[in-house]
Amino acid sequence: MKRRGFTLVELLVVMMIISILIALLLPALAAARQDAQTIVCLSNLRQLGLAAQIYVNICNGFYPPAQDGGGGNPNWAINSIQNPQTGQWTIQPGILWLGQTDLRVLVCPALSQTPTPGQMVLGYNYNTSYIGHGTGESNPIPARAAQVQYPSTCALFGDGGYYGGVDFFMRAPDLLNPVPFNADGVNDNTRAAGTQAFRHQGATNVVYCDGHGATQSQCYTATSPMPMWVGPGTGFLSSDNSAYKTN
Repeated sequence: MKRRGFTLVELLVVMMIISILIALLLPALAAARQDAQTIVCLSNLRQLGLAAQIYVNICNGFYPPAQDGGGGNPNWAINSIQNPQTGQWTIQPGILWLGQTDLRVLVCPALSQTPTPGQMVLGYNYNTSYIGHGTGESNPIPARAAQVQYPSTCALFGDGGYYGGVDFFMRAPDLLNPVPFNADGVNDNTRAAGTQAFRHQGATNVVYCDGHGATQSQCYTATSPMPMWVGPGTGFLSSDNSAYKTN
């Protein structure tokens, strides 16, 4: 019995059906991929929160300083050290980690950025205005965990991002006058660099001082008292300092 093959019209119909199915599935697959990135990012941030709690337990109740003026100028996340003979950079764990961690926990899966020499493609920032403080701040001494009156609403780490890339230092939007002892006194330009990146389908991830993580879609873009431009897709967690302050 002679078998009949597919006609050209039949092949075209099948190809058209496949194309329609692909067009329908691609958005769902992209959304699923973005959801997975959000989950991984929240997991990373919870690990940062756990590391901070371990640090607090070891260091007499103090949070880690956000930055330190010591050798290599380490910050809470990493310490970049350059070999004076070869010029090569070595990236080591920063203050938060007490010397040991897998630095991939600092990589947000939704962030696409080309690293510069001696850097990694990182994605997170740390509440420097009220928690970390450190070298160069108006108050260099980091906060104690006991000073945080509302740990479930005080941001600790989050998706960092501003118009120039990623800044390790999370800033509150309002420069208070006079500056409270537990707040920072940096200028508005520096505040605009301490914003959060809303890169997870228009939302940003945060871990709070009580250890819980959350995804926030509400974005605030104003600094006070001097209005400053912030980068597209970035902003603050609150219109005032309520999402950052310790009391």
